[in-house]
Amino acid sequence: MKVVLFCGGYGMRMRSGSSDDVPKPMAMVGPRPLIWHVMRYYAHFGHREFVLCLGYGAHHIKDFFLNYEETTSNDFVLRGGRTELLSTDISDWTITFAQTGIESPIGERLRRVRHHLDGDEMFLANYADVLTDAPLPEMIDNFARRDAGASMMVVPPQSSFHCVDLGEDGLVGGITAVSELPLWENGGYFVLRQEVFDHIPENGDLVADGCAQLAKRGRLVAHQHRGFWKPTDTVKERAALDAAYARGDRPWAVWERDGAGVGA
Repeated sequence: MKVVLFCGGYGMRMRSGSSDDVPKPMAMVGPRPLIWHVMRYYAHFGHREFVLCLGYGAHHIKDFFLNYEETTSNDFVLRGGRTELLSTDISDWTITFAQTGIESPIGERLRRVRHHLDGDEMFLANYADVLTDAPLPEMIDNFARRDAGASMMVVPPQSSFHCVDLGEDGLVGGITAVSELPLWENGGYFVLRQEVFDHIPENGDLVADGCAQLAKRGRLVAHQHRGFWKPTDTVKERAALDAAYARGDRPWAVWERDGAGVGA
C-alpha cells in the first residue's frame, strides 16, 4: 500500500534561527531524521512505496536520500577497503519526490500527488513528524472492513495543562487535567480511500475539509490508540525524543522490538 507523507511545511517552532532552513521532518532523532523513523515504521509492516509531498527545504530531503549512507544504521564489514553491508534500510523502498508547493495546505498537497497513487482504492498518509507504536495492520484491517472513506488515528490529549470548572460566582468547582478529559485528538496516521478527494476543494485541508465532510456523512471512522504517540512540533519535543533514543527508550522503533535490529 502506498504511503503519502506531508513534509513541506516550514516548521517554525522547530527552527533555531532565521538562517535555519531545514524542514521539520529532517530534524534528527538519534542518527537519522524524523522522516526516516516514520518511513521505517511503515516499511516494517510491508509498506515500502512512498510519495513525499515536498515544499519548504525540499533539497534537504532530496539530498539525504540521494546521498544515503547505509553504514550509519547498519552493521557492515570493511574488507580490502570495500564495504560489505550486513543489512540494509532502504534498498527495497520506492520513493517518489513530488514538489507540492511552498505554501500549499495539506489537502492541496494530497490533491497534487493523486496521480502518483495509480487509482489505488486505499492508501496511507501521515505528517512525517509523528512517532508511534500503533498496530498498523490492525488499523488497516479495521478500516478495510468498514464502509467509510477515511480512518483517522486518534489519541488522548497530550497537553499538561488543567481545565478549571468555574461557577457563576467565580468559585472553582473542580480542576481536571486535560489528559483525563473524555476527549480525543487527531494522531496524524490516516488510512484513506479515493473518496476523500471528493471532499477536498482546491487549496483545501485534509482534516478541516476532507475529514470533516466525511464525518458529516458518517463516512469517517476513528482508530483509538492509547499507546506510545509523540508529536515533534518544537525543539523541546525533538530533544526529548533524541534523549530517549540515546538511552534505548524508543518504543516507536517496532522493527527493533521484533529482534530484527535497526537495519533490517
